[in-house]
Parts: sequence; C-alpha cells; structure tokens
Amino acid sequence: MTPKADDLRILKYPAAVLRQRARDVPQVTPEVRAVALRMIELMNEEKGVGLAGPQVGLGWRLFVTNSPEDQETRVYVNPELRLLPGERERHEEGCLSIPGVHVEIERPTAAAIIARDLEGHPVEREARGFTARIWQHELDHLNGVLIIDRMSPIDKLANRKTLKELEADAK
Repeated sequence: MTPKADDLRILKYPAAVLRQRARDVPQVTPEVRAVALRMIELMNEEKGVGLAGPQVGLGWRLFVTNSPEDQETRVYVNPELRLLPGERERHEEGCLSIPGVHVEIERPTAAAIIARDLEGHPVEREARGFTARIWQHELDHLNGVLIIDRMSPIDKLANRKTLKELEADAK
C-alpha cells in the first residue's frame, strides 16, 4: 500500500524504520513522485539539506537533497554510491531525525552517485565537499545507519542526555 504523501512527516529517533535497510523502488510512479515532492517540502520546512525515505517512515531507497554547493534540489531513486580516492575530512553533521545532536563525523571528501531521477532516467554525478557528505549521510539512512553509530565515545557521552530524552518522548 502506497502512503499518502500529505500524511508524511519526519520521524524522530528511535523510530524502528530508521534502523532498517531500505528496499529498492521497483519503478518511478506518480505516487513515488508525490512522496519525493512531499519529502522536499519537509526538508525545506526544517531547513535541512537532505532527507531519506526511512526518515518519513518509508523503507524506500530514495533520498532528496538541497546542497548549497549544488544550488538545485535533487531526487535520487535507488542510489548507489562509490567513494572516490582522496582525502578524508571531519565535519559537523546533524540530522533532522535526531534534533539537538551535532557531531564531528569523518568521511571521504569525494563520491560518485548512480541513481534514477523522478522521470526514471539514469543519473550519474560526482561531487566533492559538502554535497558528497550529504550523499554519504543519506545513503547511511538507506542502510539503517545513523550519525550516532559514527560518534566517538566522547560524543556519545556528550549527547547521552538528548538521546535519552528522544527515547523517552517516543514512549
């Protein structure tokens, strides 16, 4: 059963779907397009730069981005990411599903992506810097990985109270 796009909202940690590996989208349909457009609305309302299917309760391999470097909102259906050789960099990351938590995460600085767009056409792109970081963060969501899984022990201690509050709010 396809969800109604208007009913979608951003789920917060510890929602179970955030920990599940998302499934491929069999084909780009009008329903998939409506969901992607709603995801863009939600991302923009929260002033985010990316949002993945699991974050709105869908186990779909789909994410949307709005990177300042890219200067265009994009939709990636069934993305595959290849990390490119080069430097790694630590940078602060936050997550719309884990409000109040911002941690330094080390990631490669360059990546290539292969996906489908909202018309079902193949898309191939390469990016460096912030856009590559966004892709990696969103692909983590599609694999059930959260920034809290990439935290240092010190960050885990520093954010323990906020995470416990999110867990309590979910009960």
